[in-house]
Amino acid sequence: MDMMFMVVLFVPFALIIFMQTRREKKRKAAVQELRDSLSVGDEVTTIGGIVGKVVQVRDDFITFETGEDRVRIRVAKWAISTKGKAAEEQEEKAEKQ
Repeated sequence: MDMMFMVVLFVPFALIIFMQTRREKKRKAAVQELRDSLSVGDEVTTIGGIVGKVVQVRDDFITFETGEDRVRIRVAKWAISTKGKAAEEQEEKAEKQ
């Protein structure tokens, strides 16, 4: 009886942990795919909220221009959070709040 009680307690927790790690793994794979698919001309937003257009892509770094003054910023690829329409939607949500 005690063993069955332990199994009943353990299985739900194991299932929850499994589902969370699986979801996190999928999210990380999607983010990595986004960063690997960056190309010149893409609109991107960094994790710090800087928005710009990609002008150069290298193995670990990208360079993008911001605004009309055409300031170029070089960042590591891991610093990119969104690309394309997602960046624009994120800006619109920020303006509404």
